[in-house]
Amino acid sequence: MRGHAMQTPRTGDEESLRATVRRWGEDELRPRVATMDRDALMPRELIDELFALGVMGVEIPGRYGGAGGTFVMSSLVIAELARVDPAVAVCVDVQNVLVNSALLRWGNPEQQARHLPRLAGDTVGAYALSEPEAGSDAFSLRTRAKRDGKDYLLTGEKVWITNAREAGVFVVFATVAPEHGAHGVTAFLVPGAAPGLTVGPNQDKLCLRASSSCRVRLDDVHVSQDDRLGEEGEGYDIAIDTLNLGRIGIAAQMVGLAAGALEESVAYAKRRHQFGQPIAEFQGVQLPLAQVATELEAARLLMYDTARLADSGRHVPELLTRAAMAKQFCAQVAERAASRAVETFGGNGFSTSHPAEKRYRDAKIGQIYEGTSNILLRTIAWNVLQEAPRC
Repeated sequence: MRGHAMQTPRTGDEESLRATVRRWGEDELRPRVATMDRDALMPRELIDELFALGVMGVEIPGRYGGAGGTFVMSSLVIAELARVDPAVAVCVDVQNVLVNSALLRWGNPEQQARHLPRLAGDTVGAYALSEPEAGSDAFSLRTRAKRDGKDYLLTGEKVWITNAREAGVFVVFATVAPEHGAHGVTAFLVPGAAPGLTVGPNQDKLCLRASSSCRVRLDDVHVSQDDRLGEEGEGYDIAIDTLNLGRIGIAAQMVGLAAGALEESVAYAKRRHQFGQPIAEFQGVQLPLAQVATELEAARLLMYDTARLADSGRHVPELLTRAAMAKQFCAQVAERAASRAVETFGGNGFSTSHPAEKRYRDAKIGQIYEGTSNILLRTIAWNVLQEAPRC
C-alpha cells in the first residue's frame, strides 16, 4: 500500500463537535435506549432532535442549511452516538455517509438545491440497493427502470433498507440496460410518498432493533429524468463510491460500540465486589480489558486515519483497500469488546437490565452489512497481492 502521513489529532472544531454529541448522547439518548430496543422503534421526536443538533447534515454546505463539516466529523458523530446506541448511529450514518454523500458527489446543482436543505433540516434519507437476490453480489439487480418517454418507471423489490420507515427520499438503484450487467445500473432519487412505492413492516431482528429495516416495493413508480442521479449506467460507480465511504462509517460505528463496551466493563468491574474486593483487582479481569483497550486504540487510529484519507480526495484503489481494512478490523474489535463485556458482567451480562447483552447483539452486524468480512478480506487480498505491504 502507498504510504501516507498519519493525521489523527483532532482539530478544535472536531473536538467541540465530539463534546456536543457526547453530552446529548448521555443526557438525552441514553435514558431512551432500552425502551427503543424493546419496542423496536425510534421515536420521531428523537429524530427531530438529531436534526436540531445538526448531525443529519454534517457535510452539507452551510448555504443549504448543513454544518459544512468534513467526513472525519461525520465519523466522529457516528462513533460518539454508537458509544451510547449503535441503532441511532446507523440512522445518522446512512443519512450522512450514503444519502447526503451521493448527492454531494454525484448530484447536479438543481438536485442539490432541491434535496440538501430538506436532508439537513427535517427529511430522513434511505439507500435502496440490496434485493432478495442481490446481497454480497450487490449488482445482480432485478429492479428495472423502463423508459417512459423522457422519464422512467421503476419496478422491483428492495430488502433490509435502513431508515425506510422514516424516509422522505430514497436513493434507488435499478437496471436500465440488463444486457450491460453492472454497467446498466442507474441511480434515482425517489420521494417516499411517490405513488407505487410501498414500505413494508420493520424486520424483527437480533440487533439495532430501533433502527428500521424494511422491504420496499416499487410498482411502476414514475421518476422524472430530473431525478436521475448521474447519467444512465453510472449507478455502479455511484454505489461503489458511496459504499466505500459507508464502510468507514460502519468502522466508526464499531469503534464507538467497542468504546462503550469497554467503559461499561471498567465501571462494572470497579463496583462489583467478590471475595471482599472489586473484581477490577483481579488479574483475570484486568488482562482481558487491557487487550480490549489496546485493540480499540488500534481500531480508532485506523478508522480516523482512513476517514482523513477520504477527506483528502485520494480515492481508489488506496481508499478502497483501507476502507475494507478499517471496516473488517473494527468489526472484529467490536465483537471481541462486546464479548469481553458480557464476561466481565458475568451472570448479569445475560440480563436485559444491563447494557452488555444489547452491545453483544449489536456488535454482530458489523461483520455482515456493507460487505461481509470475507468479502472485504478478498478485496484486501487482491491489493496485497498486487503491491508489497510497506512499513
